Amino acid sequence: MRHCHSLGVSLSMLAALWAGQPVDLRADQASSVSGPARGGEQAFRAVYKELVEINTTLSVGSCTAAANAMKAHLMKAGYPENDLNLIAPLNQPRNGNLIALLPGTDASLKPVMLLAHLDVVEAKREDWSRDPFTLVEEGGYFYARGASDDKAMAAIFVDSMVRFKQEGYTPKRGIKLALTCGEETPDKDNGVRYLIEHHRALIDASFALNEGGGGRLDGKTGVYQYNGVQAGEKLYQDFTLETVNQGGHSSRPTPDNAIYQMVQALAKIQAFEFPVEFNDTTRGYFARFGEIAGGARGADMNAVAVSGDAAAVARLKKDPTLNGALHTTCVATMINGGHADNALPQHVTANVNCRIFPGHPPEEIRQMLIRTISDAGVSVAFDAEPEKAGPPPTLTPDIVGPIETLTHELFPGIPVVPEQLAGATDGRFLTAAGVPTYGVSGIFSDPETTNAHGLNERLRVQSLMEGREFLYRLTKMYTSGK
Repeated sequence: MRHCHSLGVSLSMLAALWAGQPVDLRADQASSVSGPARGGEQAFRAVYKELVEINTTLSVGSCTAAANAMKAHLMKAGYPENDLNLIAPLNQPRNGNLIALLPGTDASLKPVMLLAHLDVVEAKREDWSRDPFTLVEEGGYFYARGASDDKAMAAIFVDSMVRFKQEGYTPKRGIKLALTCGEETPDKDNGVRYLIEHHRALIDASFALNEGGGGRLDGKTGVYQYNGVQAGEKLYQDFTLETVNQGGHSSRPTPDNAIYQMVQALAKIQAFEFPVEFNDTTRGYFARFGEIAGGARGADMNAVAVSGDAAAVARLKKDPTLNGALHTTCVATMINGGHADNALPQHVTANVNCRIFPGHPPEEIRQMLIRTISDAGVSVAFDAEPEKAGPPPTLTPDIVGPIETLTHELFPGIPVVPEQLAGATDGRFLTAAGVPTYGVSGIFSDPETTNAHGLNERLRVQSLMEGREFLYRLTKMYTSGK
């Protein structure tokens, strides 16, 4: 969806983009990168397959099983037991988290953290074209739940740690691997938050590399467009809507039906749109997108970045990714109600998931939902205690420089672009706790067809292998001290 040109982006250009200033990107279009299989690819594929095929859903899966499997690979590579910590909450033994350390030679430097989550979104076999927990390679893609989100990065990081040990790499700055649980269900039990609260020293780092960024390619043409670096994200919040009624016999219907009342409330939320707004990151992103995309789409992007043109906004909102970048969004995701086929409903609940634009407290959004519904018979409550957002991490030259250099080496001509994530990751907990967390992977994909969280989730084989090499080299660049 983003079109790319063969001009690299300097740090000064990134600063201009970050501030929303225009940058001239007129140049020839770059081509995607491909190359021969790199050493150890078969071993990596085996780790990836093993990890993907361990069910780690909240309902029936086990992150602890996955963490133990990955720990076994690290021990086989030579990591001592005292550098490997597998920790699960006492009341959640299946929600294990693995923390592994490759010590650095300079103890005064905090390590770099490689962060990935082991848990995956639920997947029903009857809904999928293939078994969601069997890795299938077909037509140049891997298919499975977690193939992309987030077992791709988890497997890459395990593979990198094994490679470092096997080749005798001794970093100046230590490397800490954190494979965590509960990212997909943060209101239930989140591993990163648990580790921060109960094992702060284990989760401490100078900064962390995480999901949330990554490369974009055009799903129709396969053209590589840009390598994104995510710094900052929207705030995640679930709200529980509830209606209650005395019910009765279904042969004696009454006007005040709890299901109808809930449906009307959800219809009002569906029709409501939060105002469009920008910050420096998103304004720079839209300005850059306009330069890259060109044509009518690029003109709309530029118009939105410069003036917030309403007609251009309406056209861009048709793209779910862009819509999420423009404003706060709230959407119904689950509903439950009634107790018998032949009885009037007594109780209905619905979950409304909001992704809140930075700067707005969750209570403000709750009050907005209450005003939108305008029905005292529909309660709106926080599903869990609201999160407290911290400021986004800063894209300093020390962070961006290596990403930029490596991107130009592996993907010649592909620009590096700062992004604000419309979704949410565990980075919001780490950054707020003093560990700046950046989304970057070097894995190029098309979000419209990757289907993360959806049916038949997939990831391009070539992209996974390129991401493997990108993250391996990037970690070395951050930790070698050169």
